[in-house]
Amino acid sequence: MKKLISAAFVTLTLGACTTTEHASDISSDNSVVPNSLSSPKNIIMIVGDGMGPAYTTAYRYYNDDPTTVEIEQSVFDKHYVGTSSTYPAKVSGYITDSAAAATALATGVKTYNDAISVDTNKKPLLTVLEWAKQQGKKTGIVVTSQINHATPASYLSHNENRNNYNAIADSYIDNGIKADLYFGGGWKYFIREDRHLVNEFKAAGFQYIDDYQELSTLERNKPVLGLFGDSGLPWSLDDKEKHRLSLMTETATKQLKNPNGYFMLVEASQIDWGGHGRDIGAAMAEMDDLAKTIAFLEEYVAKNPDTLVVLTADHSTGGLSIGRKTAKSNKDIHSKYLWQPEILRTLTLSPEKFAKTFANNNLTLAQVNKMLNFEISAEDMTLLLQSKQEGIKILEQYQQLSAAQKYAKWAPKAEGQILIAIKKIIDIQTNTGWGSISASGTHTAIDVPVYAFGKGSEQFNGQIDNTDIAKKIFTLLGKK
Repeated sequence: MKKLISAAFVTLTLGACTTTEHASDISSDNSVVPNSLSSPKNIIMIVGDGMGPAYTTAYRYYNDDPTTVEIEQSVFDKHYVGTSSTYPAKVSGYITDSAAAATALATGVKTYNDAISVDTNKKPLLTVLEWAKQQGKKTGIVVTSQINHATPASYLSHNENRNNYNAIADSYIDNGIKADLYFGGGWKYFIREDRHLVNEFKAAGFQYIDDYQELSTLERNKPVLGLFGDSGLPWSLDDKEKHRLSLMTETATKQLKNPNGYFMLVEASQIDWGGHGRDIGAAMAEMDDLAKTIAFLEEYVAKNPDTLVVLTADHSTGGLSIGRKTAKSNKDIHSKYLWQPEILRTLTLSPEKFAKTFANNNLTLAQVNKMLNFEISAEDMTLLLQSKQEGIKILEQYQQLSAAQKYAKWAPKAEGQILIAIKKIIDIQTNTGWGSISASGTHTAIDVPVYAFGKGSEQFNGQIDNTDIAKKIFTLLGKK
């Protein structure tokens, strides 16, 4: 693991750019007046991680009412204003990772892949969240990944490598508490044998919750840390709250409300995970969670017109193709070009959860169909059973390796081959394609959509670069 940039170095380099706030400071409403009457009071920056244009287009069809002739406009379509380029600093080529992209969105500066708000010389960069805090605004993050993952970390921390998860988590205390609200996952990083960061947040005056039901019990005007998963949150399909991003965002708008306004980062983190897993079922459910979040924010902005909402992606993932291969025309359809999302609308659990259940139980075809909430064929069932046996064989072979041999390999999971098989079955039934040939869907360099509504949204129209988004937000926050 690369060497962590020390807290002292960050503090000295940033100087006035970062401050260490005590709980009493961040929970009170400062009396700083807005920078401009034309600037929004509240700014909500939303990142759909991995959400390239194929995802928002697919969601339009996934969300379409099949009983009507027209294809209904999605909540995304209504707010489309342009596109953004995503390339990182030249040293990393043309395809960005989430860390470099989030750094660009947070600071307005291009950097190398893996960097967390440091430049190509590994010097810390001021983020829009840090600047908003200095202007007397409340700040918060709401994500479905762990809260120290690449995107939220790039708004809150400075580190030369995104994989320094524990160090990044530690920096949320050591480098000054920079947010009034943290919602997402991360028990394994914030409750460790060597350090109990949750207790440190509580000692700093934070209220702590670890169940969605507790969102309605929070005290207002008191900072809050909410962790709802060991690492990232469960898939939307598997979570007890299917629209947990929307629920957390709604709560956050209430908690952050104050006379000086707020800056909030919201990330639909697991769209990207669906793309990496080449899992169209999980990806569309994550898109639906984001769509419900946007629908809530539409109502919120209507009641709070001094709020700006900006939504974009950091990059696209997996080479998603709405269409996999041509097929002979059905006489009732009159087309050989098909994408059929019907079964995606009926899924009640993720392919990953199905694979784990199938691996640990002897299920019949009827039981499988009931669990999936759509029908597979006898041939598909044979494929699943063969995959189960193959997975057992792979696991047995791994267990026979020496400790040294195991160290150089990823430990296989019993359900691994079943997961590959069920995703293939879903891809064939929906006619979904993936451009990536790697085991984990790769990022792509295509431009991503930009959506905006509310006060100042016209600033984001047209073809822009991801760094322009941060630069425009800095300007709206009064930075010259």
